[in-house]
Amino acid sequence: MSKEERAAIENALKEGRLPAVVATSSLELGIDMGSVDLVVQVESPPSVANGLQRVGRAGHRVGAVSKGVIFPKYRGDLVQTAVVAERMRGGEIEELRYPRNPLDVLAQQIIAMTAMDEWPVDDLESLVKRAAPYATLPRSALEATLDMLAGRYPGDEFGELRPRLVWDRVNGTLNARPGAQRIAVTSGGTIPDRGLFGVFLVGEKSSRVGELDEEMVYESRVGDVFVLGASSWRIEDITPDRVLVSPAPGQPGKLPFWHGDALGRPAELGRALGSFTRELSGLAEDDALGRVSTAGLDGLAAANLVSYLAEQRESTGHVPDDRTMVVERFRDELGDWRMVVHSPLGARVHAPWALAIAGRLRERYGVDAQAMHADDGIVIRVPDMEDPPGLDVTVFDPDDVERIVVDELGGSALFAARFRECAARSLLLPRNRPGKRMPLWQQRQRAAQLLSVASKYPSFPIVLETMRECLQDVFDVPGFVQLMRDVSGRRVRLVEVETPQPSPYARSLLFHYVGAFMYEGDSPLAERRAQALALDTSLLAELLGQADLRELLDPEVVADTERELQRLAADRRVRDLEGAADLLRALGPLTTAEVARRSSEEGSAHWLAELEASRRAIRVRIAGAEHWAAIEDAGRLRDALGAPLPVAIRRRSWSRWTTRSAT
Repeated sequence: MSKEERAAIENALKEGRLPAVVATSSLELGIDMGSVDLVVQVESPPSVANGLQRVGRAGHRVGAVSKGVIFPKYRGDLVQTAVVAERMRGGEIEELRYPRNPLDVLAQQIIAMTAMDEWPVDDLESLVKRAAPYATLPRSALEATLDMLAGRYPGDEFGELRPRLVWDRVNGTLNARPGAQRIAVTSGGTIPDRGLFGVFLVGEKSSRVGELDEEMVYESRVGDVFVLGASSWRIEDITPDRVLVSPAPGQPGKLPFWHGDALGRPAELGRALGSFTRELSGLAEDDALGRVSTAGLDGLAAANLVSYLAEQRESTGHVPDDRTMVVERFRDELGDWRMVVHSPLGARVHAPWALAIAGRLRERYGVDAQAMHADDGIVIRVPDMEDPPGLDVTVFDPDDVERIVVDELGGSALFAARFRECAARSLLLPRNRPGKRMPLWQQRQRAAQLLSVASKYPSFPIVLETMRECLQDVFDVPGFVQLMRDVSGRRVRLVEVETPQPSPYARSLLFHYVGAFMYEGDSPLAERRAQALALDTSLLAELLGQADLRELLDPEVVADTERELQRLAADRRVRDLEGAADLLRALGPLTTAEVARRSSEEGSAHWLAELEASRRAIRVRIAGAEHWAAIEDAGRLRDALGAPLPVAIRRRSWSRWTTRSAT
């Protein structure tokens, strides 16, 4: 529930228009409630399927009738409310799509499978392909995922990531490393972590009341009263991982809010909405009122909707529909230009369109335009210029659309946010402690560090999965391509108008625009495009008169840090076979004595022999001394030393081991 929705419900409660309210999250999950007589929805459902699912929670008994009421939040919401309600009655739900080849879920399932049994790669591939989302999974994508899970990363910068399994490439088998089962159990699942705080009754650890958004908890103080479910609760204490409350019956409290991803209007529903407005535009006022009333709106709502369309037509001369897109241009309060693209096709089509327009404006005019997309169109702010951009910045060659979107997407905040979620689902960034929440800002920091490295390697599976998720699950790129084909084929026309002030449609979009950018400075750094300053550091030091940075460091602290990084500190020493494998991967080739110095037990020689027997380590001669090295470094050592390969690994299967390792 957004802050706007919370305010709308509070106003409705004060005016006595809502007998009872149940949170949308509870409606969708069907939890935290008993029998529901009436579902009240504030704002139109994002799709017909969502509307039916929510209203279906009422009258959830054999023979009962499900009943629901929709309260539009603003005039522009009236149009979608009418169309969705009408299509709900007709059962015209949208086409269902399922993800294709999601590599993050594949990685998670492979870890869970190998945690229980040894798996031949071919058998695992056959089983995976029996699931519809992976029926067309390429072998190359599977092997890239296995490489990632086995610790065969494309660069040394990934050294902080611990392998989750062991891939014996000679025998073609997969085995889990210690701890894989615990990670799969504690960090599994596909719902992204939103950094929620658990709410518990004070003094009763097992009495869980619900969850609160991290941002709302930071805005709350001990003694505040809030409403959760149908009850009021007073905050007694806020700990690092939970909120302790006590009942506050009868006391008014603020409604909580949760951040979530808006689903976005499907293009199928958008075309139906455009067809509806085109039909109304061709009717006389009385006929239009009658047509709207059949969609389920009461008299006041029907009159408001018809007048809303009439005002839009009077302002711009056109009402956007499924065959006409309107590009409106006007100046804002600062004298800058605002371009508003009016389209009913929904946010999933408008999101890649907005990215492409912003990229073209940056390329042609050298301006970093601020673009915001919504279900009803796109708002773009352009700095003041004599000749403002025209229709040409909104039209693209259909054959170039996907390339343009991919080029723009990599530097967007959406990509960074989705990368964090994909990395967590693939168990690369698991939770540290079971049962303990990890602050969302810390998750963003960890993900930003990984993204800064992974972005250099386009073939890294999680980078590919993030791009796939954005292009297929978040965006409707095929819908955008089809729109451009319709424009080039004159099946859809683009109309350009310049107005002295925003039209009614534009005012609705500007409301969302303000909300999107009002708190832009508070957005997490990990999910914003990095902006680096190019400074002459030596000149800056002279200007500020600063001492050399080395003079500020304590030599003893530096020495302690070196011992920790070299695994010579008592608490960083190797304790088992897998620790020895990690040691060689992290530090590079080491002699037997050097490994023994970094081990807490006498079994280091045995561990090295076992790693060699399982083809996970090799012996190489460097500067006349025998060293142990991880098999992943074999290609690098071969290229660097230029020496013949050790007899132990000079086999027919050598290329299978080192093809991806060589740099």
